Amino acid sequence: AMITRKVAPAIAVGCSVVLRPPTLTPLSALALGYLADKAGIPAGVFNIVMGTDSSGMGKELCSNELVRKITFTGSTEVGRILMRQCSDQIKKVSLELGGNAPVIVFDDADIKKATDMAIAAKFRNNGQVCISPNRFYIQESKKDEFVNLFIEKTKKLKIGDGMDPDVQLGPLTTKKRLNEIEELVETTKKEGAKVLLGGKRPVSYTHLTLPT
Repeated sequence: AMITRKVAPAIAVGCSVVLRPPTLTPLSALALGYLADKAGIPAGVFNIVMGTDSSGMGKELCSNELVRKITFTGSTEVGRILMRQCSDQIKKVSLELGGNAPVIVFDDADIKKATDMAIAAKFRNNGQVCISPNRFYIQESKKDEFVNLFIEKTKKLKIGDGMDPDVQLGPLTTKKRLNEIEELVETTKKEGAKVLLGGKRPVSYTHLTLPT
């Protein structure tokens, strides 16, 4: 969806596109490239550049005078780098960068609906989404009801092989990310947080091979 939101409007107004997908998750980009070719989009209009030299490819796209605009979705740190690299040409830049997304629930909210939406937002793609909430602010009078219902619904999520249609939560993208999540949980506990559900690596993850 992220790719189509950017590529489709560019092509619609007559621009060619160079797409540099993430190193860890390139397959959806390649699938769209295949479909574009099958749909009759001419060669050279929708271009996909693959490789592991992220910084080198980013620098080339930012400095190449043939590229009129850069759009990037990712971390704030990388966004700063790209903006600096585009500044010499005063190249147009659109950035969708990392945040610290909150969920706010007031006492007049429908808690059933609020928890449904919170579950969908937090656990979609295992939370590996730029708009996945990082924190929840619940009005005191609704806190217990929200927390209890959130836990009840979370227990129903099935963890396992991501290719299984009955599974809602598959493995994280990388082993590095899994380790970082575990460290975050331990740090949060040391700072006074209470673990109400889980808090440890699921047994289902121990037999899955994760890329490093």
